[in-house]
Amino acid sequence: MSDPDKASITQLLISWQDGNSTALDELLPMVYRELKAISRNYLRGERSGHTLSATALVHEAYVKLIDQDRITWQNRAQFFAIISTLMRRTLLQHARTRNAQKRGSGEQHLTLRETIHFFGDTTEIDIIDLDSALTELTKMDERKGRIVEMRFFAGLTEPEIADVLEISESTVRREWRSARAWLYKALRAK
Repeated sequence: MSDPDKASITQLLISWQDGNSTALDELLPMVYRELKAISRNYLRGERSGHTLSATALVHEAYVKLIDQDRITWQNRAQFFAIISTLMRRTLLQHARTRNAQKRGSGEQHLTLRETIHFFGDTTEIDIIDLDSALTELTKMDERKGRIVEMRFFAGLTEPEIADVLEISESTVRREWRSARAWLYKALRAK
């Protein structure tokens, strides 16, 4: 995405925040392709026949985004970090509902393609266990939890994460390595 597009996204977010409801309508076409890519990343490892499509996940996150009125929009990277969190919560709610309907028979696993790089193998990860571990990490160190969420789920780059969190790229790299090691250990213990 070019710098003018990034600037336009930021301007539309600020305009939306200032009460211009049409700004959100202008924003969606500009970011829709990236939102679908994030959604596909989330769904890539889901079981076949998953009832949520990439499009449905984008739309559910978009509906939740509309209800967000306490956000002070800063930039494009922050927007994608927030929408990624909303997608993660939507999938988690979906998994919990599905598990509740099955009354505990059969856990839902998320085989993340990125686990090859993240964990060094193709381990199946239960999405609820992953969320639980990430929540625990975030309680211990909120910034590390946000870095994992932005990098692993939203696919933001180190410079984008550094910009959102207002820290250096070297800090992002260091905390990413530490958080990844902690999550690996926590998920192996489950």
